[in-house]
Amino acid sequence: MRIGELASASGISRDSLRFYERAGLLKARRQQNGYRDYPAEAVQLLLYIKTAQKLGFSLAEIGTNLARLRTAPDQDAAVGALLADKLQVVEQRLDELTALRNELRNRLGQTCPLRLQPSVGVETRTGPERAARRLDF
Repeated sequence: MRIGELASASGISRDSLRFYERAGLLKARRQQNGYRDYPAEAVQLLLYIKTAQKLGFSLAEIGTNLARLRTAPDQDAAVGALLADKLQVVEQRLDELTALRNELRNRLGQTCPLRLQPSVGVETRTGPERAARRLDF
């Protein structure tokens, strides 16, 4: 299948297909006239790539995962493991973002929101010293 046909069948631009090929995610044979010739399975592969991107996988991760999936004895189990690993990463990031949100909320009520609280082990200034310098960076 030529690049135009693959672009139509997959809904992915020719430029993106060329990019995926340069990135090693997609392979094409070259015909004698120099045209790319993609196998029929390329449509399914592109569906996998786009779905994986929507699920938060980077192209580098997708490339690594494709190599693992090609050699996995049970591809369904291997995909399930990849999704479980990604879910764990997302949940960890959510925890980090929740902690960050809470820290930002706590700092909103401070005189200087960028100053560390004394409970963190930073000495604060009081009286005239504080009035003279608002930020201690």
